[in-house]
Amino acid sequence: MKFTEIKDLSVTELKKKRTALSKELFDAKIKNSIGQLGNPIEIRQLRRDIARINTAIVKKVAR
Repeated sequence: MKFTEIKDLSVTELKKKRTALSKELFDAKIKNSIGQLGNPIEIRQLRRDIARINTAIVKKVAR
């Protein structure tokens, strides 16, 4: 997910997306611990997407 896609969303949409990605991250971590996750790099990508969303939220609230 690119930052350009994220910056156009509203704060409520960003919060919903952050919640969904956090749930996905939790599931990916559980699957990785039992060895069912096919691509462990997915965890890193999810963490970075959540960080991008948090950055967008802070920028929108600071205005």
